[in-house]
Amino acid sequence: MKKITFLICTVIFMGMGLNLVYADSAQDIYKIKNRGVLVAGVKTDMEKFGYKDPKTDNIDGFEIDIARAIAKKIFGDANKLELIPVTTQSREYLLYSGKLDIIAATFTITTQREQFYNFSPPYYTDGLALMVRKDSNIKSLKTLNGKSIGTVYGTTSRAVLREVAEQSSMKFKFFSFGAYSEIKSALASSAVDCFVADKSILSQYIDDSMMILDDTLSAENYGIASLKGDTQLGEVVNEVINELKSSGELSKLAKKWNLE
Repeated sequence: MKKITFLICTVIFMGMGLNLVYADSAQDIYKIKNRGVLVAGVKTDMEKFGYKDPKTDNIDGFEIDIARAIAKKIFGDANKLELIPVTTQSREYLLYSGKLDIIAATFTITTQREQFYNFSPPYYTDGLALMVRKDSNIKSLKTLNGKSIGTVYGTTSRAVLREVAEQSSMKFKFFSFGAYSEIKSALASSAVDCFVADKSILSQYIDDSMMILDDTLSAENYGIASLKGDTQLGEVVNEVINELKSSGELSKLAKKWNLE
């Protein structure tokens, strides 16, 4: 009888524990509503996606408009949104530390990241590309064998290039930087031979001395991310992206920011 009683109590306790877990995860939207604003981590140095105008200090862009749509879904008011500037290196830490509700910052959906985050359906698909100096005589991916590659910490670029190198028996010398602007400077000064990033990012750094190669290495799907436990928030974000797609509004926003 003691064993049976113990088992019953254990099952009840486990059930209560599970209910507590689900109850906690069901509070994510309530907490946001109680706070009064949705907190979104966004880029402020990417003109089309998220950019802070130095003259006005206003942050605007394609991903800002999407974040506004999510805020409107939650509050009925698109202005109930707090924008927190993030970098490629800081965005995940800030989400995990509870300082953000969502990441809307050119965050690529990957199988590894999906273990830790709820990702929305893709709202934009980019391609990983290569920028080189015009005077470098580098004309294609094949002629990059043995060359130095500049990537930003926290991106998927290096992993993709390593896979390319393994498949094609090529070798690259990798150099990591804290910001895309740093890679551009390194490329301009010949400290690296190639600047690797999503094509939409590279297009912001192109000038008369640079060119983007025709090779596209991979498709990069951007998604809005929230913490895995924030179940209701993840569902709301998914609804918003799907509604924007089905209504044609997402395409209109992409055209507004010259992304289509």
